[in-house]
Amino acid sequence: MNEPPIVLIGYRATGKTSLARLLAERLGWQWIDADVEIERRAGKTIAQIFAEHGEPAFRDLEASVMQELLARQRLVIASGGGAPMRAETRQAMQRTGRVVWLKASPETIYDRMNTDPTTGTRRPPLTAQGGLEEIRELLAKREPIYRQTATIEVDTEGKDLVSLADEILHRLGLA
Repeated sequence: MNEPPIVLIGYRATGKTSLARLLAERLGWQWIDADVEIERRAGKTIAQIFAEHGEPAFRDLEASVMQELLARQRLVIASGGGAPMRAETRQAMQRTGRVVWLKASPETIYDRMNTDPTTGTRRPPLTAQGGLEEIRELLAKREPIYRQTATIEVDTEGKDLVSLADEILHRLGLA
């Protein structure tokens, strides 16, 4: 049976990796964090890729990895926050018909990022100011693209992972 992937999009710290794992477990599918796969292939962290080769080189590698993952079946993909910003990646995501935008307020994202010990070491700042201002600035740019890309939008504010997984599976017609 044809079972295209489910793609989770959204800003950092909106729950993409945790939900990918839970959704895959529920469906009996595999899951992958695209950023972890990029790091595995590059042999370095995303922050190192940015520092050594620049953001354009990272985005090229990200687009290549995403094209490969999107061609697979029975896979839940936690995409990088900026992955949908590249047109060819966004279009490939849309062709799956199962793109879930995980949303949260800038303040919630900031709080979650500050409680995640890996964010600071593995993820580079994306603007000069960093912090809450960076989140607000990037969300302003990314939200229209996330909205355009998504099949469904799911607000993660104040919801536990099990409730979110239930909502996503139900809304995608997989529950």
